[in-house]
Amino acid sequence: QVQLVESGGGLVQPGGSLRLSCASSLMLFSIYTMGWYRQAPGKQREFLAHITSGGDTNYADSVEGRFTIYRDNNRDTVYLRMSSLAPEDTAVYYCNARSPYSSQDEYWGQGTQVTVCS
Repeated sequence: QVQLVESGGGLVQPGGSLRLSCASSLMLFSIYTMGWYRQAPGKQREFLAHITSGGDTNYADSVEGRFTIYRDNNRDTVYLRMSSLAPEDTAVYYCNARSPYSSQDEYWGQGTQVTVCS
């Protein structure tokens, strides 16, 4: 059974930084497009960023310039470095893995809570 396990969430003050990690048990991790999403209370899940197998990245406008996604294929892990955090960044952050070959080959982690407040 495929597992995506997020870590690194927590409580941070406005203007602070965090780095989230998502460790994967996927075989052939390197071929998957890896993404980060978040869901705030009462809101729909929101796309934040993804990184392809080739290292191409894409960001939501709301996080462009503040968040950076990167991957370590040797560790089967994807990261999200977040800076200049604001209270509106408070949400549960989810890791996603999507195969470029099948839309049904997609996985989600359980999420990690990020809370930004003073």
